[in-house]
Amino acid sequence: MAIAPPGLARWSPSLGVHRRPMFPLLAGSLAVLAPLLLSGCTGTLPVPMGGLDRRLEAIGSSHAPALSDRWLALIGGRGGREQVVLVDLERQMPVPLPGLNRPDAQPLAVAVDASGERLAVVRQLEGRTELVLYRRGLMALEPVAMEPAGVPRRISLRADGRELAVEVSRGGVWQVDLIQVP
Repeated sequence: MAIAPPGLARWSPSLGVHRRPMFPLLAGSLAVLAPLLLSGCTGTLPVPMGGLDRRLEAIGSSHAPALSDRWLALIGGRGGREQVVLVDLERQMPVPLPGLNRPDAQPLAVAVDASGERLAVVRQLEGRTELVLYRRGLMALEPVAMEPAGVPRRISLRADGRELAVEVSRGGVWQVDLIQVP
């Protein structure tokens, strides 16, 4: 067994444990202070937004969230009927999206720009998966061509709404396309 200098703990290789603490008072103080010191490093812990969470629960099930500035876009619904929902986080209220949600379309993914003006949506309609761009101010929906042809799955819209990143399957291979939006 190794002998430690006075004031230090002795360590036994056979037991792998300290036989006596180096400085009993310091060791006890560190045990109490360590969690407090470490919590200062992490800052404030994230807290759910209670009022907004309750409003989202009223929509029903929800998934595929996209967050940009003051806007939260998601897919939500009840009873098997899902639709794209856009929430103004400052007002904590959903905003209308006339002309976007069709009863015969199933939204799969959504993205929103920072102004809340443009939404990109991947949806299934009449047995095919398509990518569309919705302009809220115009209440207009326009298809986005995939060239070469492919099946879109996930999307991301640049904050200014001028470019899309699209995950696309082509011949069983996943690729990412960047598409300029006029």
